[in-house]
Amino acid sequence: MIVPAASAQQDDLPDPLQKQKKLPEAPSKLPKVPADRSRGLDFLFGALKAAPDDASARAVEARIWALWLQTPSDTAALLMTRAKAAMDTRQMDVAIKLLDATIKLRPDYVEAWNRRATVFYLKNDYGRSLSDIQQVLAREPRHFGALAGLGMIMQELGDDKHALEAFRKALAVNPHLEKVPDLVKTLTEKVEGRDI
Repeated sequence: MIVPAASAQQDDLPDPLQKQKKLPEAPSKLPKVPADRSRGLDFLFGALKAAPDDASARAVEARIWALWLQTPSDTAALLMTRAKAAMDTRQMDVAIKLLDATIKLRPDYVEAWNRRATVFYLKNDYGRSLSDIQQVLAREPRHFGALAGLGMIMQELGDDKHALEAFRKALAVNPHLEKVPDLVKTLTEKVEGRDI
């Protein structure tokens, strides 16, 4: 598009430009949009707790996972994509190497730690899985996936008390988790006994 010279008169402008003299005005009050990721997550966690039904909760949960997966690094994003592909094809050692590289590149990237914890869990390497879960929860204490994973590991290790504690924390963050309420009920009876 050619811009007329500054000295051009208004009358010299083509007819369509003369009709657009008055631009629309900006709205007097803009909607409040979370300025940063953590405030966006705060809003979504509030919405998750207040979700009226499972379908609504699943939609909010998907948005939380999408935020957790975001990274400003294209390289980290590519490594995560390849790690997921390796996990999907049961190439767990390849997935671990890719996730190691992701964590080395972006040690603040919570979801890389969580994904690697999952791979270690699938390999029954509970010690390293627990170590990665600790890293996840240090960076995002509301990570309901990591909390549920912690509960699963504790339960498999026979530590029902700590499993129950982890599952309760997961439910406090996300009351719509599948299967976790049943696990809490079963473990509550086992750990604390039944009500009389």
